[in-house]
Amino acid sequence: MGSRGNADAARDRFLGGGSERGNGVAAAIHASWVRARATGIRPDRALPPVPLVDEAVLRRRRGHPLAPVWPVLRESLRWATCDTGQLLIVSDAEGHLLWCQGDPGPLRQAERVHMLPGALWSEDTVGTTAVSTAIALRRPFQVFGPEHYASFARPFACSAAPIHDPVTGRLLGTVDLTSATDADRALKLSLVTTAARLAEAQLLAERLRHQARLREKYADRLALRLGGCGALLDTDGVVAHASPPGSLPAHLPGIRGEGPIVLPDGRHAVVERLDAETFFLVVAPTDDGAEPTVRYEGLGRARGRLATGGPWHELTGRHSELVALLLAHDEGLTAEELAFELYGDSGRAGTVRAELSRLRPVLGHRLGSEPYRILGPRDADFLAPEADRARLLPRSKAPGIAALREAAPGG
Repeated sequence: MGSRGNADAARDRFLGGGSERGNGVAAAIHASWVRARATGIRPDRALPPVPLVDEAVLRRRRGHPLAPVWPVLRESLRWATCDTGQLLIVSDAEGHLLWCQGDPGPLRQAERVHMLPGALWSEDTVGTTAVSTAIALRRPFQVFGPEHYASFARPFACSAAPIHDPVTGRLLGTVDLTSATDADRALKLSLVTTAARLAEAQLLAERLRHQARLREKYADRLALRLGGCGALLDTDGVVAHASPPGSLPAHLPGIRGEGPIVLPDGRHAVVERLDAETFFLVVAPTDDGAEPTVRYEGLGRARGRLATGGPWHELTGRHSELVALLLAHDEGLTAEELAFELYGDSGRAGTVRAELSRLRPVLGHRLGSEPYRILGPRDADFLAPEADRARLLPRSKAPGIAALREAAPGG
């Protein structure tokens, strides 16, 4: 009995209720069968689910980290799928098939068993396959004929390798070669493994280009903002630039949004959103973890200046007025209220929101919204009990600033 016959016999014994592996199948295949049986999958059940169709598939592709490397994979394995009967398949980390390439005949055959974009090929939906088990084990994997748990997959021979984020190590998906023949097993596994490494190299190169763009765009602002150490982060928490160099780990996982965090070494820090692309700035404020005081000076000055634990920033005239108004109203102000305080009856909330978005890089998470307000400890020269508030921003014609001057003792 050949190896395929041994696998057939081993599968029959297992599906008949047996638990011993025997000699007909590899340990990793048998372990996958056990996991599949534990989920309740019936080997002769219906075809894999197709939860993503049409526009949902296109959206998943557009937003997926592997989208930039799909053209590289498609081109590098083009000759392996041209007139060979081989299919090239790329999945995401959950097992959704996202891209499929091959000759029309094999593609149609594969589509009949839902081997098509949008289908979910995970161990808890289809059992043992190269894609599903490579995801489960996080390593290259091959499955041939009767080694598949599901009966509909028995005509195929599959080889898949996982693709990981080259910096964080996060599983991104798999690259797979599938055909109706199990010839050239070692070559196919080598091809998909090499393709996965090529994809990771491409991802690393794009990551480095992205980090260079971040440094070019924000490094000067980082230097101005920081009195201690900090970093520019991307959305995965990867440190694109640290100041001073080496002061933070290369990766800070778990960054989800703005606010205080505790670094892996126990230091306290603050995460701030830099722009709409959700990159972050991490700042270690003080040794004791306390928020730095927002300081503002506007008495006798044409334009106010602001400090948030680091160097002083010279504000624009409009930002000087905005910060003064927010500091004077602990309960906060809506965009509509700020528009009236700045422009009177002609003010528009949209104009104010645009100005506040330009102010956010200076104040970061200390600028609260709904309503807008300054968060945390703050100190302003014009709010001191003995201050001559009539000297606040003397060139300003904003109604709200005029009202603050008139509220001064003796004003």
